Amino acid sequence: MASLDFMNKIQNSNIWSWWRFAARWLRHWLPTGLYTRSLLIIILPMILLQAVVVTLVMERHWQMVTERLSAGVTRDIAAIIEILETEEDEADEARIVRIAREKLDLSIYIEPKQELPAPLPRQYFSILDNILEDQITLQIGKPFWIDTYGNGSLVEIRIQLEDHTLRVFTRRNQAYASNTHIFIVWMVGASLVLVGISVLFLRGQIRPILSLAQAAESFGKGQKIMQYTPRGADEVRRAGLAFILMRERIERQLEQRTAMLNGVSHDLRTILTRFKLQLALAGESAGLEELDRDVDDMQSMLEAYLTFARDGAEEDIGKLAISQVLEKLRIDFDLHDKVMTYNIYGSDVIAARPNAFARLIGNIAGNAQRYANTLHVDVRHAPKSVILTFDDDGPGIPEDLREDVFKPFFRLDEARNLNSSGTGLGLSIVKDIAISHGGEVTLDNSPLGGLRVIVRIPA
Repeated sequence: MASLDFMNKIQNSNIWSWWRFAARWLRHWLPTGLYTRSLLIIILPMILLQAVVVTLVMERHWQMVTERLSAGVTRDIAAIIEILETEEDEADEARIVRIAREKLDLSIYIEPKQELPAPLPRQYFSILDNILEDQITLQIGKPFWIDTYGNGSLVEIRIQLEDHTLRVFTRRNQAYASNTHIFIVWMVGASLVLVGISVLFLRGQIRPILSLAQAAESFGKGQKIMQYTPRGADEVRRAGLAFILMRERIERQLEQRTAMLNGVSHDLRTILTRFKLQLALAGESAGLEELDRDVDDMQSMLEAYLTFARDGAEEDIGKLAISQVLEKLRIDFDLHDKVMTYNIYGSDVIAARPNAFARLIGNIAGNAQRYANTLHVDVRHAPKSVILTFDDDGPGIPEDLREDVFKPFFRLDEARNLNSSGTGLGLSIVKDIAISHGGEVTLDNSPLGGLRVIVRIPA
């Protein structure tokens, strides 16, 4: 009993593994788009239905009509043979040939008795040969030879009589259901018309979904959305209305946050300015100098926090010359006795938010300037993206901490996540700006021995 249960478990596990393999295979090869999947939902059942109709109904209809036609031709030939065997006058034979040609639409030739040719090779799909042979054997019962393909539209039948050989020629469509293809043509034509109507209908239904997806993607990237109006089916309209309400709530929250940040920034800067003024009037002493440095640090940290919290979507997409940004950074590296080089492959101008993207490049270069002596930047244009690669010879970042350094306020003292103010926001700002452009930031080992930062944004 235990062994039987064990075998059942093995069989069930094999079936489950095969099922998972088939599911993975289908997911890999089946299309992923809603439009294509909807077409398949319509087309595949139609193809299966037509295959069933052609296989069952048409084959049976084809065979039944061919049997009746072949049986009729065979009865006519049997009647002619019976008349020939009862008549001995040659004049009667001529009359029989004339009657067969005029009344039965058969061309017959009465020839001296001779051996029948060898049977022709059977065709791969030959309903006529099989049915005609069965009918001749059943109704006539004499040696015969047939050729259904050699004479094109004619069928030749040779029957060996006692003293003669009867050669009969009849039209192929007289013994064979040759007009069945008309039904298939109508069926396929109607299916194509239905598929065309389905394509037009599905395009009209998919287009509002694509418009909604494009509006949501643009809003997620912080881009301005053109006038969007919900269209299509009721469910799509409801989703579009929900998106519009969500966008309005988010924009209202962003406006409130921006107003709050502006108020906090103004108030805190006023207080810090008073502190600095009071310290300047208090004179010089060791304690006051430290307090003055603390005030400067507080002001720098405040600017960093406001920069991190500021909504970058307020800036419109424009043109940015990367070479100008990199050249300013190279000059700054020279002033600090450090080396920075860069190469730009392709166009120098990219579409981005100029100030935000310049801040992204500056933060990465600033970290490299703080912790490394050499920085090399590569800018390459891929078919659908722009890739910026920053390589330095600094201490790098441990692999297990490369995800954590993108978190706000995360500090890695021995590495390089600190920005100029020491708040741990440098790489967080970099990632936020990249995501707002629809891109991504990844970290890797640099061939120079330090850290490699890869920024990829859509072209």
